[in-house]
Amino acid sequence: MISSLLKKHFGLWLAVLIFMSALLACSGKKYEAIPFGAKVLVIGDSITAGYGLSPEQAWTRTLAAETGWQVINAGVSGDTTAGGNERLPALLDEHQPLAVIIELGGNDMLRRQSPASIAANVETMIGEISRRGYRPILMAVPKPNIAGVVFASLSDAPLYVGIGKQKNIPVIEDILSDTLSKPELKLDELHPNSEGHRQIGKGVAGALRKQGLVR
Repeated sequence: MISSLLKKHFGLWLAVLIFMSALLACSGKKYEAIPFGAKVLVIGDSITAGYGLSPEQAWTRTLAAETGWQVINAGVSGDTTAGGNERLPALLDEHQPLAVIIELGGNDMLRRQSPASIAANVETMIGEISRRGYRPILMAVPKPNIAGVVFASLSDAPLYVGIGKQKNIPVIEDILSDTLSKPELKLDELHPNSEGHRQIGKGVAGALRKQGLVR
């Protein structure tokens, strides 16, 4: 009796197992790799600019070393998504990169700009990058949170993952939040120190590697 029941349902269980395996295999979306030596522009704020440090200590240098890309640092301290929008066309004209990493929004949130206005500016940048045939990549920024700073538990503002899903583009998650949650990796309350920048560069490279962008 038991043997016949097992035989009867074996095919069903096998089908379920195959389906679950396929689902797990597809859960991590992969993108086309960015080749060695390609130009990659990073447009950002003081985090990308390397506030308080020398240009050689900014996380973009570590990213270049980890990937073999020509990483162009276009970080400007205090920049916002609106400022990034204004700067982007000239930067694309000048550098003609294969891909652009957008690291902006932190200053908008500190100035209490609405998530909708931040998202609108980021989406405009993504549209401009895509329209020119380049590849946009979005870097999630932590939402300002006093408790998160005090208890070392910052988390990404949710709008970044939402934009990534809507636009079907890669999103680098948790790297800035994790780094800025660790006092030993910070120069001050808002900025990473040199080791923090090194960790960000390695973390970004690792996140992009998992998504297939780094060979």
